[in-house]
Amino acid sequence: MQTQGLRVWQMLPVGIPDHTGSPYQSCSAFAADPGLLGQDLDFEPDPIELARFREQQSYWLEDFARFMVLRRHFDEAAWFEWPAALRDRDPDALATFDRQHEQSIQDEIVQQFLLEQRWQALRKAAAERDVLLFGDLPIFVALNSADVWANRDQFLLDGNGQPTMVAGVPPDYFSETGQRWGNPHYDWDHMLGDNFSWWHARVRRQLGWFDMVRLDHFRGLAASWMIPAEAETAIDGHWQEVPGELLLDSLHEEFEDLPIVAEDLGVITPDVEGLRRQFSLPGMAILQFSFDAFEDNPHKPQNIGLDRVVYTGTHDNDTSRGWYEALDEDAQAHVREVLHCEQGEDVVDAMIRSALTTEAALVVFPMQDLLGLGSGARMNTPGAIENNWQWRFSWAEVEEAAGHLTELAAAIKETDRAEAC
Repeated sequence: MQTQGLRVWQMLPVGIPDHTGSPYQSCSAFAADPGLLGQDLDFEPDPIELARFREQQSYWLEDFARFMVLRRHFDEAAWFEWPAALRDRDPDALATFDRQHEQSIQDEIVQQFLLEQRWQALRKAAAERDVLLFGDLPIFVALNSADVWANRDQFLLDGNGQPTMVAGVPPDYFSETGQRWGNPHYDWDHMLGDNFSWWHARVRRQLGWFDMVRLDHFRGLAASWMIPAEAETAIDGHWQEVPGELLLDSLHEEFEDLPIVAEDLGVITPDVEGLRRQFSLPGMAILQFSFDAFEDNPHKPQNIGLDRVVYTGTHDNDTSRGWYEALDEDAQAHVREVLHCEQGEDVVDAMIRSALTTEAALVVFPMQDLLGLGSGARMNTPGAIENNWQWRFSWAEVEEAAGHLTELAAAIKETDRAEAC
């Protein structure tokens, strides 16, 4: 990155993915994915440092480690399917389990400690190269997670640990029936009552990893789409107001500088825009959404200001090449006309350069677009369960594209985008 003049490295959530590979349905909002460690684990941690880590992360670490061991013990059954005493966290039952599985629980804790050490070394190396790390914080957490099991009072659940209302979004550009994510909704009254302590812990953890964080589905801090748990789709949901202003006020009391980017895509109403502006949070603009006939489209380059981070596309879009190639001939001609791109010139490069002409505070390009890849490299199709989150790049591909990346870096410098990624 440094060689090519890039300054920000944005990534998907680094938590443990679910069985489909989704990093947005993790078994913990606080733990890191052991897959990030690689194979170099053959050493003993420093006992003093390990003890310090356990103390600093005590608000989530022990419960997470216990949860992972319990899950394996019950053949990967969800926590709400465990025997009632363990499901409901009976102190005697937990103490007995801890004694019987002390070493396995310790192993989970050590693994997270090693991950933390490895991550902090990465962050230090990035800082030495003047590269900022940009994380991604999913607004909701998975039902089958250590977070919900250990903090049932923070969520809208029934007596058996089942959600009464689940999260999602109404019908939109991506899906005629909306998206039913299935995450349990927060009990905002309870969270307000304890001054959002769970959120403080979560943001504190993220800012211990990253220099800045994208808050996924930011509009959920103004109002959330409440779907009855028994509903099969998101169509029958309704909007319910959320005390997002009070939450952000509370977070500002602990974090004077709150380096959050608001993912404000989708159905954005004036209250969402007002909340974002009130706290001076940059929003997002996506160039793939800009090629329509509406001059006030906020994704058009001429409408993108300093309070935006501009992307050619995101992990939920097709790659820019795949998106363009799927258009009909008239639409492709319109795209080339808008981009001042002659027949035969590379449209993806033209989109990247268009992003660099905007006044956005930050420009981000997916790796697939930097490598010029087509639909086969798409990361995720919203609403689809299978064949997502599988794309991987190889360092050989990056090395082969180094010359092209250098050209793009030169374009960044020419447009005074030294901070762009």
